[in-house]
Amino acid sequence: MVARLAHGRAELDRLLAFRRRAFPHRHGREEDDQDALSAHVMVERDGAVLAYFRVMIFGWGAGLSQGYAARFYDVGPLAGYSKPVAEMGRFCVAPEGVHPDVLRLAWGAMTRIVDDGQAGLLVGCSSFRGADWTRHRAGLALLAAEFLGPVEHRPGRKAAEVVDFVRLAGPVGDRRASLAGLPPLLRTYLGMGGWVSDHAVVDRDLDTLHVFTCVEVDRVPAARAASLRAVAG
Repeated sequence: MVARLAHGRAELDRLLAFRRRAFPHRHGREEDDQDALSAHVMVERDGAVLAYFRVMIFGWGAGLSQGYAARFYDVGPLAGYSKPVAEMGRFCVAPEGVHPDVLRLAWGAMTRIVDDGQAGLLVGCSSFRGADWTRHRAGLALLAAEFLGPVEHRPGRKAAEVVDFVRLAGPVGDRRASLAGLPPLLRTYLGMGGWVSDHAVVDRDLDTLHVFTCVEVDRVPAARAASLRAVAG
């Protein structure tokens, strides 16, 4: 089992087919302009793709305006960030389930890209399956109570359809159940000290609800950072 970059059009086409199964688009194709600008990373075993993500590195915060998240969020509050920023997207795994080593290798690869690019932030859009926010009320309530980003850095509203979950989600009930209701990728981000936007965006094309997510690399817990870099190395 290995994590590596895709090379050539044939490999990219294979990865896009894998990705389309994870992110079915109501118009059939979900490829976009970011694909040509991104590095595409796969985890594979015996020629079978087990996980995938794409990543872009921007030289500083202002570069985020060219990224995927900027389609849905006003990323201006991060424009003054002086270090490189990595934007990760379309993270997906094989639908039949995945061995923990697959995720370990995927995150090790991401860690190496972040470190090689000297990125200070890792950002992305973390998606809930299903655009109806009420299905995700418990998880959104937990985000509102514990994981909102600093006011001065939170992205502003830009998308046509947003959910003010801070106002709507209500109080946290069973915290453990609320945490379990979060998408696995988002739980990983939060476990690394990540924070989220104060609103969610409805994406009807992909039938998802997503929040802007940011991890400050220097604030990842030391034990977690050491574990990730051991895999990356």
